[in-house]
Amino acid sequence: MCWVPRSPSDTRAARAHRALRRWALALGLVASLPTWAAGPLPLDSLHLPPGFHISLVTDQVPDARSMTFGARGTLFVGTREAGKVYALVDRDGDGRTDRVYTILKGLDMPNGVAFRNGALYVAEVSRVLRLDHIESRLDDPPAPVVVRDDFPGEHHHGWKFIAFGPHGWLYVPVGAPCNVCDRPGYGAIYRMRPNGSRKEVFARGVRNTVGFDWQPDTDILWFTDNGRDMLGDDRPPDELNRAPRAGLHFGFPYCHGRDISDPRYGKGHQCADYTPPVADLGAHVAALGMRFYTGSAFPAPYRGRIFIAEHGSWNRSTKVGYRVVVANVDGNQVTDIKPFVTGWLKGGRAWGRPVDVQVAPNGDLLVSDDRAGAIYRIHYAP
Repeated sequence: MCWVPRSPSDTRAARAHRALRRWALALGLVASLPTWAAGPLPLDSLHLPPGFHISLVTDQVPDARSMTFGARGTLFVGTREAGKVYALVDRDGDGRTDRVYTILKGLDMPNGVAFRNGALYVAEVSRVLRLDHIESRLDDPPAPVVVRDDFPGEHHHGWKFIAFGPHGWLYVPVGAPCNVCDRPGYGAIYRMRPNGSRKEVFARGVRNTVGFDWQPDTDILWFTDNGRDMLGDDRPPDELNRAPRAGLHFGFPYCHGRDISDPRYGKGHQCADYTPPVADLGAHVAALGMRFYTGSAFPAPYRGRIFIAEHGSWNRSTKVGYRVVVANVDGNQVTDIKPFVTGWLKGGRAWGRPVDVQVAPNGDLLVSDDRAGAIYRIHYAP
């Protein structure tokens, strides 16, 4: 069995929001419902560089979003609309899931998952939970401990990606509750100790990050950020940012990209006063999960590169994104960004939407897909 809570943000307004989204999904006004049960996934339509191959880990995880590994190799997967958290077990080591456990359900957009010292941390919209000793209790998960419950309850950009940094801090973003607005306490990346204490702002001016990682050997935080909408098809870009220290401001809502002043909020602000992105990722591609490649299973040139999942545009006249790209990093610079996996978008229709990437213990790369309800495995075999 699994624990089924009612979170503090499960108010009448929150339930109405979810009902409205389900109605919009049904009418196709926003991203369509998962198609994981519609038949075999067309993996042969996906294109990768020579020598790389993609296979299915499982297609039994509807709304699969952020991922993290436990100490025993359990893959934990959060969701957004489904309100569930899954645990995937591969007992025979063949790269496919033998059993999917639903360890939590009824939560409020539990997108973020992180693992530390035997415990799984789960981020809802307004709070962070912790499940202790979870890998030994997948059949009978413990009741979660509330680590902190004072994050804002707005659902617009309220879902969270979370991760532990190299010095033991848990990083938790709070997205802007709007397309573009100036509201104190939002548009920031916070961090706190594992027990929820010492909560502080690490970075400001961040519209909506749903993926970050620390550069090997430097322990510097890099993160994706989704640009605002309604400035046309081709601007502003989504961003890849670098935060070498705490206290930096990355421009939102005053400036977007490197030098695009916001038509409403940019007056009186100079874009040069804010930290510019390391790289532009293209307008409306919806850059989400990102990881530095730290494994050894891929060819040597890929080590230290950044893999980024582009969830895909929702309001662009011609769709873009719906792919995984790889960025070549030279020190603190990005020298080029190239497509790595394409083919989820065909003829203007997408059968899959990548959300997160995760380096597996054996060096393979996992990709989650909330539209197909799937996890993919990418391996190299020339």
